Amino acid sequence: MKKGQQATNGGGANGAESAATADLWLTLEEIQDLSQRAAEACGACCDNALSLAMSIAAAEAEGLTNVGLAHLADYCEGLRVGRIDGNVRPTVTKPTPMVFQVDVHSGLAHPGFDIVYEDLVAAAKQFGVAIFSLRNSYTCGALGYFVSRLASAGLVAQATTNAGPPAVAAAGGDKPVFGTNPLAFAVPGSDGPALIIDQSCSATALVNIRAAGERGERLPDGWAVDAQGQPTTDPKAALTGALLAFGGYKGSNIALLVEMLSAGLTGANWSCDAPSFVAGNRCPDVGLFIIAINPAVVFGDGFEARISAYMDRFTHDYGGRVPGAKRAEAIRQSEQGVRVPAELIARLNGYISRSISDGYGIGRRQ
Repeated sequence: MKKGQQATNGGGANGAESAATADLWLTLEEIQDLSQRAAEACGACCDNALSLAMSIAAAEAEGLTNVGLAHLADYCEGLRVGRIDGNVRPTVTKPTPMVFQVDVHSGLAHPGFDIVYEDLVAAAKQFGVAIFSLRNSYTCGALGYFVSRLASAGLVAQATTNAGPPAVAAAGGDKPVFGTNPLAFAVPGSDGPALIIDQSCSATALVNIRAAGERGERLPDGWAVDAQGQPTTDPKAALTGALLAFGGYKGSNIALLVEMLSAGLTGANWSCDAPSFVAGNRCPDVGLFIIAINPAVVFGDGFEARISAYMDRFTHDYGGRVPGAKRAEAIRQSEQGVRVPAELIARLNGYISRSISDGYGIGRRQ
């Protein structure tokens, strides 16, 4: 279906109602275009909106819908009310040729990464390792987006970020002190990332708690406690209480490690001091920390072949599951477009004062 046309459900008495509620199909180009226009309409400058839109399209391509267009609505609201400064230009400091310190001044993390990306890759390839340290940003969405791009450039990459408000209790603690504190890791392969690990230190991500509440679903046991510290499967009670770290003390220790890298080293807000990313007009001002390693310098020639041979053994001889394999398959399938709820498209079109039916509405049913 051509861009600009509204998908239809066919005839029948319920056609209009179905057209308003059914899923639509968007190309990745349409998703990026819609994301950029919505961000610009809410106050982001062209460059910042483009950086954000590229990450949203990448999340949708990988099937990460909770941090794709659904999360774009959080960015749009943040831009509208002032939680995010959409016009700020990141500032970059280089204390050494291998270290990139970026301050995004209560803005988006993605422009801060994009502004140094090529230099970061070049430094890692020349010196064997480079460090990216970013502070004072809004939540960065899918953390795997950053390491995936570096892996596609032939680099091993690890990233951590903290978040606000605090949502995760430390093991033995009685109130939230950490964000969900995800970490991501990617290793390059011969035709793209060989593996991508992207996981929160909590039993689940906060966006999944919110999504379950919106769908009226219960949570699995072990995900959260209520405000009194009692186990709960109620998403609303979880949002007023705390999430739990995975694996007890082990997960709590990893969350603390992420906090040290993402806030301690960057100078960003600690998660326990960060304002909410969905309420108020103050930015969480959290951090993002990335280490990029050139395996050709550290290991020498043949690294990709070594990794490929091991991953074959890992999967075929030992039955392991390669992290990121589902994402790779989702990306291949997304070449034909991705399914997006019509209500979400309508909401995002609303940010640019246009509806699905007035010429900019996009999507097609299959």
